[in-house]
Amino acid sequence: MREPFVYMMANRPNGVLYIGVTSNLPKRAWEHRNHVIGGFTKKYRLEKLVWFESHDSMDSAISREKKLKKWKRAWKIELIEAMNPEWRDLYEDLVA
Repeated sequence: MREPFVYMMANRPNGVLYIGVTSNLPKRAWEHRNHVIGGFTKKYRLEKLVWFESHDSMDSAISREKKLKKWKRAWKIELIEAMNPEWRDLYEDLVA
């Protein structure tokens, strides 16, 4: 899974959200889950990978990330629930 991804982390269903971009989603999600990097995700304990999408290029992923960050919260929740209605932690699916 080395292609670019845009992803969202959450602390609980309908909780605090974080949108990020990475070229190594399993590694980055693990870092969030284990609080390896300080900052927003550590402060709010954003440990659940609740949504992601792959992209053909990093430029495309970064562009999508910037657009999503400007979305209304309700739209982000709709996007998550279209892929993951139960707000499961999708990390286990990546590493299984």
